[in-house]
Amino acid sequence: MKKTALLLLACLAASPLAQAKDFLRAEGRHIIDESGKPVILRGMGLGGWMLQEGYMLDVDGVGTQRSIHARIAELIGPEKADAFYQAWRDNHTTRADIDAMARWGFNSVRLPMHYALYTLPVEQEPVAGGQTWVEEGFRRTDELLAWAKANDLYLILDLHAAPGGQGNDINIADRDPDTPSLWDDPRHQDKMVALWKKLAERYRDEPYIAAYDIINEPNWGFADPNDRNGCAENGNAPLKDLLVRTTAAIREVDQRHIVVIEGNCWGNNYRGVLDDGPWDDNLVISFHKYWNATTHDSIADLLALRDKHDMPLWLGETGENSNDWFARTVALVEGEGIGWAWWPLKKIRYNNPLQIVPNDGYRKVLAYWKGDAPRPSVEEAEAALMRFATHDVRHENNLVHLDVVDALFRAPHSDESVPFKAHVIGAAGGEIAAVDFDMGRNGVAYHDLTPANHHISDGGERVTWNPAMAYRNDGVDLGKTEDGGLFVADMRRGEWLKYTFDADAAGTYRLALAARGQGRVSLSLNGEPLGQSDLAAGFAGLELRPGRNTLSVKAESDGFDLEALRFSR
Repeated sequence: MKKTALLLLACLAASPLAQAKDFLRAEGRHIIDESGKPVILRGMGLGGWMLQEGYMLDVDGVGTQRSIHARIAELIGPEKADAFYQAWRDNHTTRADIDAMARWGFNSVRLPMHYALYTLPVEQEPVAGGQTWVEEGFRRTDELLAWAKANDLYLILDLHAAPGGQGNDINIADRDPDTPSLWDDPRHQDKMVALWKKLAERYRDEPYIAAYDIINEPNWGFADPNDRNGCAENGNAPLKDLLVRTTAAIREVDQRHIVVIEGNCWGNNYRGVLDDGPWDDNLVISFHKYWNATTHDSIADLLALRDKHDMPLWLGETGENSNDWFARTVALVEGEGIGWAWWPLKKIRYNNPLQIVPNDGYRKVLAYWKGDAPRPSVEEAEAALMRFATHDVRHENNLVHLDVVDALFRAPHSDESVPFKAHVIGAAGGEIAAVDFDMGRNGVAYHDLTPANHHISDGGERVTWNPAMAYRNDGVDLGKTEDGGLFVADMRRGEWLKYTFDADAAGTYRLALAARGQGRVSLSLNGEPLGQSDLAAGFAGLELRPGRNTLSVKAESDGFDLEALRFSR
């Protein structure tokens, strides 16, 4: 055989496409591969692709996808609204997104499925009690699976919108509150069970499917209708019955794949669900974590549940917070051998790996919906919406937030900061924008008094850790000028920022601090304190060493903004 052919075979053997993936399974408190090695799933949920929520599209006052669809149809007509959604699904998540996830370090993907892409709603079934399958969902799942396999990533299937809707938080399941819920109509439950059996038949021999997450975030008061989200529920019998029934249907055709269960109260209330122990030997307990503390106590009840039943835990959904909260949450759960799936990969807002930047026309549509602008013409609205769905959402047109990626993979396990971007101070000096402080956890790269949102634990108001809601997701207050410039805003006494930079040559430099307002700061250069000074006076006599240097700027008084650090000779 020729050398080139041998080389090609060697390359193919080493590529992800040629790798043999292990079926994962639950074994005691761990998810393990076929060799018995524990596997930590580090994943991302594709929220907004098959199922939109209003906040992801910056739509105020409307949360469900059906309501957004109705607004679009009112503007451009039902057929064009359907075309918008087809284009959205074609472009929101592509092979490029999954390739990027693999480069960043993810090893899994969680697919939030809308049941109506796989089967007709019960009221549309031509034969009562029948199941009509829809190719759209299956085709897209197959395509996503191929992209995941090409990158050696596991895929978790998640029924995010169940037939009828699984709770009173109607946005997450695209539920119509004027019709019977999943819990009110047995036909919906029959359809859910049939869908999972169909999925299990299709993927039973596919090891790249890691698990079936059979119902996302149930939130329903079975015993007390006033307990709208089921957080006080003690029995949870209807939920348990449906979980057991669905598992049994899956096992009729597939004995190998993990089945993930979720409790009431958005996946966290398991009272009654496991009172008789697990009903299957390959179950994983999922929990979801948002806006609460990152201490051991915050997951103590779930750890106790894991230990009592000797079952694995998986943090199946979390996110929507600051980088500091992200890093501390990853450190917390990975320290217990628990994997995770973040939420979501992309949306219009900035606190995810990818940010959708909408066109000006789409902004005008939003302004009309908010009552702040005149109604656009059909032509204007269609052009803006279709550009949003065919251009703005695509990976190559998204902003990439590597600070979020750093918070998920490096920062949880490091007490060192790294530069947000490369800074070089030349022989004559140079400038560092104040907003370009290092990446890392609060207390490592910076110190801020409000680094994250913990309002669920604190019982207080939601905290906006970055009021500018732009540029980066760290727990540092940023402000924005009228022309769009950014600065570190409203520094309070005791808060500090660290900057790592390179100097072309050793020498003595002067530092001027461009600021808005008056105040005092102290400096620390390469770990050595340099004393205090008024902002206006700056600092002289900074001895930079050649190559890498670190500088910390600490507020010694309240209420000023920091714009830039300017070095000169």
